[in-house]
Amino acid sequence: MKFSAVYIEREISEHDSVKRIIAKVREVPIITIERYGEVFNRTGQNFRIQKRAPALILAKKHGKTVLPAPEGYGFEQGRGFYFSHMLNCLYDCRYCFLQGMYRSAHYVLFVNFEDFMTGIDTEASNHEGKTVFYSGYDCDSLAMEPISAFCESFIPFFAKRPKSILEIRTKSTQVRQLLGFEAVDNCIIAMSFTPEAASNRWEHKVPTLGKRLQAIKKLQLAGWKVAVRFEPVIADKAVEADYDALFKQIFSVLSADELHSVSLGEFRLPVQFHKALVKLYPEEDLLARETAQHDGILSLVEGGEALLRSLEDKLFSYVDRSCYYRCA
Repeated sequence: MKFSAVYIEREISEHDSVKRIIAKVREVPIITIERYGEVFNRTGQNFRIQKRAPALILAKKHGKTVLPAPEGYGFEQGRGFYFSHMLNCLYDCRYCFLQGMYRSAHYVLFVNFEDFMTGIDTEASNHEGKTVFYSGYDCDSLAMEPISAFCESFIPFFAKRPKSILEIRTKSTQVRQLLGFEAVDNCIIAMSFTPEAASNRWEHKVPTLGKRLQAIKKLQLAGWKVAVRFEPVIADKAVEADYDALFKQIFSVLSADELHSVSLGEFRLPVQFHKALVKLYPEEDLLARETAQHDGILSLVEGGEALLRSLEDKLFSYVDRSCYYRCA
């Protein structure tokens, strides 16, 4: 895992996590800064150019660390929240909203995990019953595990809090750390999949479908609760045949009866993020397709309810409806 430079906020320069990370990234320029925003939020940046050689920014998260999850983001087992210990993703998916949301392609890693844990405990104590916490909204939580030590820190934390549920959403095969733990009943590893043709076309730097499937299978065999997220669904001429093949491949490897949950979610973007992506990729035909707009969110006209229902009918031949939800 290479970085063009490592920026460190002065305030956390002596944090144990910073010392551990610096020991791992040798021969990389180390630059001290006051606040991560002076690098991450500065004007005149080009996301595409930076993506070729991104830097790592080690910072402290100030303010609220845990936020309400967007409506329809996850499964219904309690009040939902998300927390982002990292901003930006190692992968380079053409449809990713992060490229429309951030000016910079650099990775920001907030090392003050202890403050995220305090925020999680606070929200859990404010609500009766189970509370769900999603990681992987602004990043891929597993992809930088060798550097971030996210699982190393948060799996034992959640293991001691059975009423707090953690979902880690990922496209990564970095499951070695998880396999080193005994499976934790209130932690779900949710792997995202698209058909192979779509993945090859739009999901650059993402591990192959086969490698991801084998990684999630290892976790299932080790007793972890695993989930499958079929998203984003991108309408195309062969989309139904592609999903026929994808469902067959996935459920010939994973035990459908043992899955925690399965979801479908259509390709969609906030209007302003879509505009930013078009500027970044003026040649990308996915972003030039006819769209429909509802409440500030764009989706493809060629997709829609009919396509999702058709895919759901196919999916229900493999999984029980009770473990399914549609990601809004």
